[in-house]
Amino acid sequence: MKRILVVCAAFLIGATLGWSQHKDEKQGGGTRGVGGGHIPAHGPAPAKPSRGTPKPAPTAHALADKAGHPEAPHVHTNDKWVGHDSGKNDPRYHVDHPFEHGRFTGGFGRGHVFRLAGGNRERFTFGGFAFSVFPADYDYCNDWLWDSDQIVIYEDPDHDGLYLAYNVRLGTYIHVTFLG
Repeated sequence: MKRILVVCAAFLIGATLGWSQHKDEKQGGGTRGVGGGHIPAHGPAPAKPSRGTPKPAPTAHALADKAGHPEAPHVHTNDKWVGHDSGKNDPRYHVDHPFEHGRFTGGFGRGHVFRLAGGNRERFTFGGFAFSVFPADYDYCNDWLWDSDQIVIYEDPDHDGLYLAYNVRLGTYIHVTFLG
């Protein structure tokens, strides 16, 4: 009888810890209105064409559009993409050889959630695919967990050769190139 109680107690403790961890993973990183498991239904709309001088690069402060929101490009839970409005002529996102390693064919958007399998900003992998963070966005992925975060890939409507990798936990996104 004592042995059964010990086994039951161990099971309940393990189940409680597992539930607690699952709850933290689901909610971890998100702030009110951003992240926390939300996956946008679609990627950003193309930026409106600019006339004359290209729009200056946003500062981190400009990206934190509300109190508590990340100082990085992010998506609100109403699917508003913040920080993706500089347009096709933004020199920070110019790719000399677009799609040099081919095009990503693993699926885009909400129905295709991938778990990062290791790496870093220079080269990360999931599902047999490899990507690299575009240098202009290096500072926006410092808190990504390269061996476990869930991401969703969206096509970038403005920058040929780039994709948008959306972090489900944080609600932030970065520009990435496909390596094969």
